Amino acid sequence: MLDHLNTHNPAGFYQFFPPDQAQAYLDRFEFHYVPKNGSWLNMAEIELGVLKRECLDRRIYHAATSDRRVAAWQEHRNAADRLIDWQFTTDDARIKLHQLYPVELETDSQEYS
Repeated sequence: MLDHLNTHNPAGFYQFFPPDQAQAYLDRFEFHYVPKNGSWLNMAEIELGVLKRECLDRRIYHAATSDRRVAAWQEHRNAADRLIDWQFTTDDARIKLHQLYPVELETDSQEYS
């Protein structure tokens, strides 16, 4: 799962590996790009964190075991119909990221000469 950073594409593999090795790696991956809206990336990161804590927090010796655990976790997680409780509000963002938000200038009724 990738964001839209310009280096997050298959061409990057060819910059670091010989063509046959790059293609061999690319044959093993499936790229999924998150929507450009940043909150989708946050949700994906949250879910991956939960997966790691609840399912992948121990050594797993076989891929088949891992696949079964992840499938069971996913079924349970989807059945629970969890929601993300966003606690960082727009007002919080305006305070913390004030340099990124435009400032509305107050205008006087005075005329300038």
